[in-house]
Amino acid sequence: MKKTLISAAAFALTSAALIFAGYATAKTDNNRVSNVNDVNFPPNSWRIVKHTFRVHIPENNNALSQLIIDTPSSVAVSNDIDVLDNSGQKININISVNGRRILIDFPEKVISNTKLLIEFNKVRQPTVGPASVYSFWAKAVGNDTEIPVGTAQFSTF
Repeated sequence: MKKTLISAAAFALTSAALIFAGYATAKTDNNRVSNVNDVNFPPNSWRIVKHTFRVHIPENNNALSQLIIDTPSSVAVSNDIDVLDNSGQKININISVNGRRILIDFPEKVISNTKLLIEFNKVRQPTVGPASVYSFWAKAVGNDTEIPVGTAQFSTF
């Protein structure tokens, strides 16, 4: 009984070793092991998109002098930026860039109780990866303190 059990175990191990050895190497016609030389990974895909933000300036607040937007490192924002008021009219702005921070200056006073539509045209965004998160800050007329306004998130697609 013991001899039969040992023989069965030896046969099973030998069979398994032969089966796994046959699957472990890939042989070509000339009996050499093949190598993978040309592996093409898909390139990073980018898409040009438009990111639009709506910012509400509440009533009874000082007029807005500057809007500061911290852009995520995953996108490239062009200087093609439009700011529109409630009626869809473009607002006169001055744009400057400091690293990943975009500064939008309002040379004319922006009245309170206004909804601004900020359009980042031609944003270069990856098609895969984490969402793009923007952080917004504001400065009121006569005050240099940066007031946190909020964040906006855009998913990749």
